[in-house]
Amino acid sequence: MLISPIFIIGIVFMLVGLVISQTLKSKFNKYSKMPLSTNLSGKEVAEKMLIDHGIGGVRVECVQGILTDHYNPQTKTVNLSPEVYEGRNAAAAAIAAHECGHAVQHATAYSMLQFRSALVPIQNASGRIINIIVMVSIFGGYFLYSALPFNLILYVIIAAYSVITLFSFVTLPVEFDASNRALVWIKNNGVVNSSEYNHAKDALKWAALTYVVAALGSLVTLLYYISLLAGRRD
Repeated sequence: MLISPIFIIGIVFMLVGLVISQTLKSKFNKYSKMPLSTNLSGKEVAEKMLIDHGIGGVRVECVQGILTDHYNPQTKTVNLSPEVYEGRNAAAAAIAAHECGHAVQHATAYSMLQFRSALVPIQNASGRIINIIVMVSIFGGYFLYSALPFNLILYVIIAAYSVITLFSFVTLPVEFDASNRALVWIKNNGVVNSSEYNHAKDALKWAALTYVVAALGSLVTLLYYISLLAGRRD
């Protein structure tokens, strides 16, 4: 049986994603061992950035996990992992400022963030549909494929992955913009010195690459299912 080239490319992207994820963790561990000259913690950096942008009503909280940092627009909270919340290094400062960049986007009605937020319910539903199809295929594939035409199942999968892929690519400018806001702010406000700025920029670059690979991987998966459908039509 011939293996689709798109399937092989998908495996390659998965492996590249793992490498980048491990590199990001390695970079964070490396830079977390270099004390910040201003001795500010991630929590203090986040609070200072929010104040400087005139953003009120947003809490900075600590959440469990490793690199679980995120901004929640529903609860208006900047959630930082313990290493970032308590860390006093360039990596912690960069990540804390990045998440505050999302809070600034929210406060200023950044269009791409609004578009991404509007896609969240549809993206979540699409993800659940894919999970259901996978689970049914594993435990009851015979009944699924005997009850529904395979082409119909492919159409559903393609529609769901189209939404997931769109969401992944819309996420890219949102993440890049948040990083740019973070880097400009920590540099202009003396949060980091020149060498620390380079460390912060490097850490955010690797974080951004995880989103790039995820988006490309999603696109390849979508193309794989489209190729399956096209092959059945020939």
